[in-house]
Amino acid sequence: MKLIDEKLIKFIIVGGINTLVGTAVMFGAYNLLGINYWISSALNYVVGSIVSYLLNRNFTFKSNDSQKKSIPKFILNIFLCYTIAYGIAQPVVKIIFSELSTALRDNIAMLIGMCLFVGINYIGQRYFVFNSESLKQKNKV
Repeated sequence: MKLIDEKLIKFIIVGGINTLVGTAVMFGAYNLLGINYWISSALNYVVGSIVSYLLNRNFTFKSNDSQKKSIPKFILNIFLCYTIAYGIAQPVVKIIFSELSTALRDNIAMLIGMCLFVGINYIGQRYFVFNSESLKQKNKV
């Protein structure tokens, strides 16, 4: 099973779409509406995750798994990826950029959190949520 293949390209395309939508929501919520770091970044993933689930299930991984089974796995994956990525990004940025304002540090942390999230999320969706290779093997048995 190759990690870099057509699925990765499709995942990147889908990611571009939901990143544009989610990023606009996140930075708009934080900078225009004055909503705090955690809620703003969470809104990004609520909106982006809906787009991501639908496109990755049907376009990227072409999963035939029932939604009853895949939605809980998808939600768990997103929650874990979000918690890990943003939980690492904010304290690291706070330490490295301690002389900057809180608003600037939070914006930098959100950008770094996004990058961490993408990598962790791809692995989680490919090998946990929409693991088509294991589905094919189960169908052969």
